Amino acid sequence: MNLWESVRIALRALAANKLRALLTMLGIIIGVGAVISLMSVGRGAQATITEQIQGMGTNLLFVRPGSTQQGGVRAGQGTAPTLTFDDAGAIAEQVSSVAAVAPEVGGVAQVVAAGQNWSTRVTGTTDAYPQVRNFRVAAGDFFTRQNVDARSRVVVLGCTPAQNLFGDADPVGETVRISLFGRPGVSFRVIGVMECKGGTSLGNQDDQVFVPLTTYQSSLSTGRSVRGSYIVSTINVQVVDQDLMQDAVQDIAALLRQRHRVNQDDFTIQSQEDFLNTATQITGVMTVLLGAIAGISLVVGGIGIMNIMLVSVTERTREIGIRKAVGARRRDILVQFVIEAIVVSVLGGLIGMGLGLLIARLLAGASFNGQRLNTLVTPDAVLLAFTVSAMVGLFFGIYPAMRAARLHPIEALRYE
Repeated sequence: MNLWESVRIALRALAANKLRALLTMLGIIIGVGAVISLMSVGRGAQATITEQIQGMGTNLLFVRPGSTQQGGVRAGQGTAPTLTFDDAGAIAEQVSSVAAVAPEVGGVAQVVAAGQNWSTRVTGTTDAYPQVRNFRVAAGDFFTRQNVDARSRVVVLGCTPAQNLFGDADPVGETVRISLFGRPGVSFRVIGVMECKGGTSLGNQDDQVFVPLTTYQSSLSTGRSVRGSYIVSTINVQVVDQDLMQDAVQDIAALLRQRHRVNQDDFTIQSQEDFLNTATQITGVMTVLLGAIAGISLVVGGIGIMNIMLVSVTERTREIGIRKAVGARRRDILVQFVIEAIVVSVLGGLIGMGLGLLIARLLAGASFNGQRLNTLVTPDAVLLAFTVSAMVGLFFGIYPAMRAARLHPIEALRYE
């Protein structure tokens, strides 16, 4: 008996018990649909985080201070006041692979304007920040190098503080008072409003205000290093080309060791690629976990196929006996029941694929706890779910098929 004849007999047997066949396929349908939809959620989260990291800028390095140690206990990274404004200037001037440098320092402050107040982060930085961090001004202007050198009391608002302090009114030209670390408020003139980037898993870039770094240190804070220069918490470095990232790391490290006169690094250098790799690993594990959880239903569906096939073998014992009596070989019976199991799983897989794609489309754009859910259906996830469903049908269909093939024709004909 050829393959197509076996498929035709399998479809005819399934059509004779449509409801039972549908219930048998239900586990496979749910399993495949769950695998595709949940993996699309995981892949969508991975794509979103990757986009967020890349949206911070291109070819970025982040130089941060080391950690302090007291009583044998080491504090967290960035607690040691080892990086200064002068270090940032030296990197910009002496490292040839660097395109731009934007040091920054910040803290949580209270901003008051027009009878409203808002708690937000104040970031002291330089005029290179928009270029380095790919963060543009939506209204007005960002402060200039002259503002930094003159320690001008000017501020650029993120879109969140601008909205909460001024509503729909244009804040450019208005005055706000900024109070940091409980100090008396200092008046600043608003010269610009940044574009809205939205809240992300990396923090809300919109909920901050920007002032010249020199103004931050002279008017809002008094943090200085032992060498008398302005302390910074991060030096954002934009490298000329992706291929020069490693060279830039080595050159910056050598320069800072020389400037700080240390043998052991009192700073750390992380690349944008480091953040991206870490995020990719985390979201990859999450995606696999979601797929594995959904895959459990495929195993349950396979067990359902085996149970129904065993029932089918019992119900069709006389049919098997008659077929053997007229010349059907053991292999023919085996192939027939295996094909029936595969047909059930493949049909269930096809329906499950459609269900999974539909669910993924319905979930796209949904909001959960204020976070917008993105989904991304990839061909490999669809192919994996369908292949596994077919393999489940094959695996769980072999035992009932072998049981049918081993039936003795005389005993099968006597079966009532």
